[in-house]
Amino acid sequence: MRIVALILFGIVFLAVPSLAQHQGGTLRITHRDSPASLSLHEEGTNSVATPMMSVFNNLVVYDQHVKQNSMATIVPELATSWTWNDAHTRLTFKLREGVKWHDGMPFTAKDVKCTWDMLAGRSETKFRLNFREGWYKNLADVTVVGDYEVAFHLTAPQPAFIALLAAGYSAVYPCHVPPNTMRSKPIGTGPFKFVEYKVNESIRMVRNPDYWKKGLPYLDAIEFTIIPNRSTAILGFAADRFDVTFPFEITIPLVKDVLTAAPEAICEIASSNVSTNLLVNATRAPFDNPDVRRAMALVLDRKEFINILSDGKADAGGAMLPPPEGVWGLPPAMLATLPGYGADVAKNRVEAQRIMTSLGYGPDKRLAVKVSTRNIIPYRDPAVILIDQLKHAYIDGELEVIETALWFPKITRKDFSVALNLTGSAVDDPDQQFFESYVCGAQRNYSSYCNKDLDALIMRQSAEVDQVKRKQMVWEIDRILQQDVVRPIIFHGRAATCWNKRVKNMTIMVNSIYNGWRFEDTWLDQ
Repeated sequence: MRIVALILFGIVFLAVPSLAQHQGGTLRITHRDSPASLSLHEEGTNSVATPMMSVFNNLVVYDQHVKQNSMATIVPELATSWTWNDAHTRLTFKLREGVKWHDGMPFTAKDVKCTWDMLAGRSETKFRLNFREGWYKNLADVTVVGDYEVAFHLTAPQPAFIALLAAGYSAVYPCHVPPNTMRSKPIGTGPFKFVEYKVNESIRMVRNPDYWKKGLPYLDAIEFTIIPNRSTAILGFAADRFDVTFPFEITIPLVKDVLTAAPEAICEIASSNVSTNLLVNATRAPFDNPDVRRAMALVLDRKEFINILSDGKADAGGAMLPPPEGVWGLPPAMLATLPGYGADVAKNRVEAQRIMTSLGYGPDKRLAVKVSTRNIIPYRDPAVILIDQLKHAYIDGELEVIETALWFPKITRKDFSVALNLTGSAVDDPDQQFFESYVCGAQRNYSSYCNKDLDALIMRQSAEVDQVKRKQMVWEIDRILQQDVVRPIIFHGRAATCWNKRVKNMTIMVNSIYNGWRFEDTWLDQ
């Protein structure tokens, strides 16, 4: 089957140049804010992943024109083929020859080993932040055979390991370039070469003339213009100053306004696999008390969030993306039994008030707290609603907005009591979600939750080859996470990306906001 897949991939690839694509032009995209750096491996936001994915390549990648990521849509990139051993503990890749980094140095197996040694935290060279270190807890070693073969050795079976390698975040880095350089002047093997980043102004890439896919990319350049004000960005798009809006940045209520101002635009609404969630720091009193956290979960009116922010189109769910876009999400009947998910909001709030009263709080003795959030609209708007809803549990929140460059360092070091956060899933697979955000000590386990028994169950689901059995374990893990009020998921968002009709061959994925921005065969009909 793998050989057939590679043959079909080759047929499609060879057919590409014969189509009616136009060469040239600059793709102009709005950008919502200035990222702290441009290092894919050191940042946790699509503010970096969207522009930088075009600079790099992976070993394997999700097919850029299949909307739903799955194991079946993984195609080769810097690897030409891959094989598992029978135990699913060794994954071997044959690598593509003749590929060059943007500075002219050759790509070899050494670059793959260096990248994953850093990601696993085993090399002397360290990333400043390593959000995805938890993905590779099961990675024992990476070995090379010559310049063009590499093997990943796992301590336990992990069939979904290759799904992690296909994510937009899983770029291969050059061994000869230190991480501090990659933060400001990234060097990749991808279809576009980084040119410059002007903070609060723009990010610009140009065509890589030596790209290993001959004839690609079609575009001469990509330019992201940083416009934090959403209304200003929409007006610029309507005035034809931009070809594409920043991905998933147009709320559903705003789509009508965009199409009124730009009637020939194409706007596609999709699930982003980004959850809006409540972070409660379990190491700080009184939030170290599970009863306080339970009261906060009970007071949530998810339907109100969904109606206000997405015109009723977003989805309630647990840690995993709900179906049909999500493969692993909790079934509705199970979801309804969890704290705060029941339809009777008034009843839930009475119970929340009873809990808070038993702890000494009430109408005359309220709990004051800062509610921290990132200073961009997708965070600020739900934070305001959250503060209003917490009042029903005798909690008075004061909004604290934090700039993007400071936001992730702040919550990583647990410098908050209560926060409104958005968590994007790079891969619609439990291994990514659970290892990155919920196991003991994970860097993105912002709530400091630790349950050793649950960690053991997470390891068992990861090793399970039978996907029916695995799904049952995943549901049980998700149920426990919501029952323990680890990181209450308020809703899973849906939003729109809009583009001018002259933009061709761009596919919006439905179960990850991070994986569809290679732009190598996107072109402008001009």
